Amino acid sequence: MSTGARNSAELAKAGLPQNWLAEPALIDTAARSIHAGKVVGWFQGRMEFGPRALGNRSMLARPTDASINDWLNQRLDRSEFMPFAPSVLAEHADALFEGVAKARHTAEFMTVTFDVRSEWRERIPAVVHVDGTARPQLVRAATNPLYHKLISAYHALSGIPLVLNTSFNVHEEPIVCAPAEAVQAFVQKRVDALAIGNFWLSHF
Repeated sequence: MSTGARNSAELAKAGLPQNWLAEPALIDTAARSIHAGKVVGWFQGRMEFGPRALGNRSMLARPTDASINDWLNQRLDRSEFMPFAPSVLAEHADALFEGVAKARHTAEFMTVTFDVRSEWRERIPAVVHVDGTARPQLVRAATNPLYHKLISAYHALSGIPLVLNTSFNVHEEPIVCAPAEAVQAFVQKRVDALAIGNFWLSHF
């Protein structure tokens, strides 16, 4: 069974509508939803391997509202000291963070912190730690073209070349892996909307 067929089958099993969107429409709809302050579950392709969600099993939100941290922590049963990180267009990273050149490749995996440049700290408070640092994921078009297109679309709407990215799971539960788990998170209203492959669902 193809990935699209598996996604379709899980939506049917849950009695959910199968609103299929072509890629440009999916990206535009998701970017506009993030820009409007919604939390989007982004379930695409294969699951990542490693300690971070890197845009295939992610929950995405706008980075401009610091109160989103409390809201996400409550919805995901997470502790308030667990910060959220940004996924940033790689070509804009030097403008936002200091010292990127020293760890540019490593930063593609969201494992290194950098000082956020002073002019950006107040613009993206949801992803800046109390010490003025952030742990970004540098997203390149060559390695994750769909995710890069989504962040680019949000950038075009907001002027901000990054989104808040956190792993698609409830605290102390495994990261979402299979389509059924993504659908369950949507049904439980852990996210406001879900992009599962080319299917789009929303609670608004």
